[in-house]
Amino acid sequence: MTTTDRRTALRAGAALVAGGALAAGCSTPGAVAHPAATPPATRHAAAEPPAAPAPRRYPGQPGQLTHGPRTHRKVALTFHGQGDPGLARTLLTEAEKHGAHVTVLAVGTWLDEHPEMARRILDGGHDLGNHTQRHLDVNAMTESDARAEITGCADRLRRLTGSIGTWFRPSRAARASPLVENLARAAGYPHVLSYDVDSLDYTRPGAAAVTRTILGQVREGSVVSLHFGYPDTAAALPAVLAELDRRGLAAVTTTELFS
Repeated sequence: MTTTDRRTALRAGAALVAGGALAAGCSTPGAVAHPAATPPATRHAAAEPPAAPAPRRYPGQPGQLTHGPRTHRKVALTFHGQGDPGLARTLLTEAEKHGAHVTVLAVGTWLDEHPEMARRILDGGHDLGNHTQRHLDVNAMTESDARAEITGCADRLRRLTGSIGTWFRPSRAARASPLVENLARAAGYPHVLSYDVDSLDYTRPGAAAVTRTILGQVREGSVVSLHFGYPDTAAALPAVLAELDRRGLAAVTTTELFS
């Protein structure tokens, strides 16, 4: 065989070996693919937000909580979650500007109409709880109807946030009847959240009157009842927060107040 023939044979053999390796790479399970054939990395799905906090039991505290410790310079501003979501966002943003956190007791039908508000409240560092499904007089209902009001809103909160919410407050009443208190406990809420300061903002008395009512009654440990959906409340909040700051009273979530 001449030198030229040997070179030709060597080239042919190398080609056969390379071809066999490529064929094996396409068909043999477990074979390493050529880098050029590796599919691009898939984009990771966005991480879901963590589940919202669950209700907590506070040992030594009654079933219905009206106010927190009078020994701490903290107060809780609590809002009934219903009404214009734009006004609700304004109130939340104003609280956050002052470094304050609030508690929102949401109505189930409001969450049905504005499900994005659940995440907005939690992402702002605020508490989110249950204020019944339809905001009717829950204390006047039959046992089955009252149970449906409590669990209906709890189910919506769980679907939206992974939790039934940190608190339950009865609708159309400052305090729950013994039956409603028991039904709330059975639904997973160790305590019913009441309040010791009623802003009366739902009577639409004007921003100045709302401010006077709150600041005339609030003290260490107070739980204040307010509402989304009323322009007077939004107009009063900056002055309320400024005066609380001046008095050295921190506006915190109800969970922080009782912790």
